[in-house]
Amino acid sequence: MPVILVSFVLSCSTDGSIQQILGRSVQAPVFLGCQPVSSTEISFRFSLPVSVVSLNFDLPLEIDHIEDGREVKIRFSRPLEEGIRLTADILVEDADRNSLNVIVPFRTRNDRMPALVINELRTEYSRPRVEFVELLALGPGNLGAIRLFIAGHSLTKPVYEFPPAEVKAGQYIVLNLRTLDEGSADGNGEFWIPGSSKLLHKTSALWLMDQDDRIIDAVLLCENPEEWGKNNTIAAAEFLELNGGWQGDAVRSGGTTATRTINRDEIPAPACRAENWYITVTSGASPGRPNNPGRYTP
Repeated sequence: MPVILVSFVLSCSTDGSIQQILGRSVQAPVFLGCQPVSSTEISFRFSLPVSVVSLNFDLPLEIDHIEDGREVKIRFSRPLEEGIRLTADILVEDADRNSLNVIVPFRTRNDRMPALVINELRTEYSRPRVEFVELLALGPGNLGAIRLFIAGHSLTKPVYEFPPAEVKAGQYIVLNLRTLDEGSADGNGEFWIPGSSKLLHKTSALWLMDQDDRIIDAVLLCENPEEWGKNNTIAAAEFLELNGGWQGDAVRSGGTTATRTINRDEIPAPACRAENWYITVTSGASPGRPNNPGRYTP
């Protein structure tokens, strides 16, 4: 979340950002967002034309050019590493000398995101087995800045944003949805979300998005028809349909347990249809490996 310091009156915003206004005009510029445009350019958007007074990053970067305006464009001398996390501290002012200071974290542009599908899900927890989302890379690329959303958590705030990591076609990527062991660390295709809270339920929705807010893949889960509508699933279904990320019925998840996971049929190839999902047999969970073809029969 960006920290914002503006000119005129000292106040504290409802979203936790700090605003301070000191100037001659009541209408001060408002920060609208930051977007990595390319490997050498980042833009900061404002409600009014502004000029940059100062700009600093938490890593040493060589700035080649700054273009003022409603959209402040920053061009770098060298391409930035894909998907790394940076924090910008930018101070701007408008024509009336109202100043605005924004401290905002973001990830650099990643134009090599791999084609991915959500491939296996564990919704139930039984120590030491934590809930997870397994992804399957259909091609090579870099995971940096890919975001995972879960409806029960938020429709707009991701539960996880992947750091830069190279993957190959056919590689399995496991995102563990809670961390119980302090020694757990990212690596070898495995990632961990800090904290011990439950994030994924049997009735839920989850989806992957790129840096341009396009849906990469999505899955809706429903334990039984009476559960439909829980955990923001209706709102998520409407959102995904509008964004072209999901069509069809929700995947039935009623029989899943800590060892019976929800699997996508990998043969002949993963497909985005509800009938291509099944619950594997007891002890059939296979995070990081090909899905167990055995199917649970109630």
